[in-house]
Amino acid sequence: MSCRVLGGLVVAVLAGALTLAGCSSTSPAPVPASPSSPTAAPVAAEHNAADVTFAQSMIPHHAQAIAMASQATTRAASAQVNDLASRIEGAQGPEIEQMNTMLAAWGAPTVSPSATAMPGIPGMAAGAGMPGMMDDAQMSGLAGTTGPAFDQAFLQMMIQHHSGAITMARTELAQGLNPQAKALANSIIADQQREIGEMQSLLKQG
Repeated sequence: MSCRVLGGLVVAVLAGALTLAGCSSTSPAPVPASPSSPTAAPVAAEHNAADVTFAQSMIPHHAQAIAMASQATTRAASAQVNDLASRIEGAQGPEIEQMNTMLAAWGAPTVSPSATAMPGIPGMAAGAGMPGMMDDAQMSGLAGTTGPAFDQAFLQMMIQHHSGAITMARTELAQGLNPQAKALANSIIADQQREIGEMQSLLKQG
């Protein structure tokens, strides 16, 4: 075989290799989203007064828990307490949005987390009749503590607060009609029971 032919073959082989390498470096085509990918389901229209009360009451209840938990960043002594507080904030914020979405879908008054009164219930202060809610004196007391004293007060108050939320969620399961509201109630019970156990363990460690 002549040197010219051999050189041509080498060039051809190298060109093919470069072509293959270029193909292999190309990003794969996007994979279409699976039909089973989780998406927000439309809120079911079926509901009753218990569903509305559950959502309108649980929003300010959650908002107070977030107000308590947000203080841990600068006041908690324990990294475990700070982590727990961060998880409470992360879970309950989206649940507030979910409950307001439900209320809007049902044509019921939505609730601002910072509201001082329950929409549609004239004169009812946020927190009235809600188990586990802290009063102004308790919230002021928590805000006046730091370090280990904050950790202890926060854990004791949040256990009481979570217990109240569980009571409210169980009422929704017993009296509510909307499937998504009842599913949320089940989730609240499971999550907050688990967190109560965690907080009780932290109190024992302290």
